[in-house]
Amino acid sequence: MRHLNSLAELSTAEIKLLFSLTAKLKAGVNKGHRPPLLTGRVLTQVFEKPSLRTRVSFEAAIMQLGGSSLFLAAKEAGLGGRESIEDVARVLGGYSDIIVLRTFSQKLIDDFVDHAGCPVINGLSDLRHPCQALTDLFTMEEVLGSIAGKKLVFVGDGNNVATSLATACAAMNVPFVVCAPDAYRLPGSFIADLKLRYPHADIVQTKDFKSALADAAIVYTDVWTSMGQEAEDEKRRKDLGPFQVNAALLKQAPKNCKFMHCLPAKRGNEVTDEVIDGPQSIVFQQAENRMHFAKGLLVWVLEQEGLVT
Repeated sequence: MRHLNSLAELSTAEIKLLFSLTAKLKAGVNKGHRPPLLTGRVLTQVFEKPSLRTRVSFEAAIMQLGGSSLFLAAKEAGLGGRESIEDVARVLGGYSDIIVLRTFSQKLIDDFVDHAGCPVINGLSDLRHPCQALTDLFTMEEVLGSIAGKKLVFVGDGNNVATSLATACAAMNVPFVVCAPDAYRLPGSFIADLKLRYPHADIVQTKDFKSALADAAIVYTDVWTSMGQEAEDEKRRKDLGPFQVNAALLKQAPKNCKFMHCLPAKRGNEVTDEVIDGPQSIVFQQAENRMHFAKGLLVWVLEQEGLVT
């Protein structure tokens, strides 16, 4: 049984296969073709955190593929202590062909993987955001062609999106730079583990904009304060203020550099309107691709269960 809990579970060849399948399904949609490959299949989503893109992209994906979707907030699913996590996982697994979880705790997703008895997808945890990172590299490939050797620069807080991007970039031979204050960089233990898995990974951390942005193919940012960090908001805005992606910063990158953001964006904080709405932005193509990648992922996972018609 295949899950997508961590990017470390995927080989480079499997990522390329997912990208190929996603591109094929997206091309079909653009021609009006929506083959019902998952007729009768049931996707269940359980979220501790609210979401626009994760929830709707997976719901739209399974519906376009002929299946159906159920959504449960954490309280509805009994994750607040009404039942044990193991019991909830077993029950939902019996009703579902595949489960997507969006949680604070990575352990909750690990527990579902152990007990649900059906494929589980990590829709986000405090440690990982694999679907976002894979969608982002798919979008890079769609826009730039071959992405090997094309540098992605992440500006701002080294959060779960940044760690997932670093892993995906290492797998796909994409140089990855974190441009951030020292306190907001990726943990040294994470970098060491990543280098063990991908010895040739090109990972750099710096606060020097000139070196970070030289030869950048993509400049990427995310919110400075994620859900659960609200008490730190004032400090984070002060610390990360100099790392706002604005027109002046983007001018230090090559003219053909593109801008990405996983959304939601706090306009006026980590990014300005002139950048996110500007000609270098591919943010909304990136957002749409969450659905197309979700389709590719659902088909790939369920095909291995013999559930694709």
